[in-house]
Amino acid sequence: MIGLIQRVKRASVVVNSTTVGEIQQGILLFLAVEKNDEKSKAQKLCDKVLNYRIFADDDGKMNLNLKQAGGELLVVSQFTLAADTKKGNRPSFSSAADPALGRDMYEYFIKIAKQGEMTIASGEYGADMQVFLVNNGPATFLLKV
Repeated sequence: MIGLIQRVKRASVVVNSTTVGEIQQGILLFLAVEKNDEKSKAQKLCDKVLNYRIFADDDGKMNLNLKQAGGELLVVSQFTLAADTKKGNRPSFSSAADPALGRDMYEYFIKIAKQGEMTIASGEYGADMQVFLVNNGPATFLLKV
């Protein structure tokens, strides 16, 4: 399971001209599910995303996690993160999960993330989405479990 997180001032995702998910300060997570991913990996990545210390404390150091910073989380599915780009000029998606597993793991990730005490928004799995964000920093991190 792969997560690309961006610290944002605000972010939203639009499907068919309708905003389906929106947050203020927090983390925009692009989530990719790979072939052999299972619930334990989703739990591990969720814990990492929610506890990753990328927000500034009073001294300006990255010491606060999402909850400590009072942030929100926007989860967007993005299978292209699972692409193999090592050879040639066309990505291979052979390591990406099939759509059924991808949807199940994406929905499970959102379900466990919502067990916390913060705002969780999401995109629409498999949809053509437009994502809007104001990156804060910029601060972007690639997380793999």
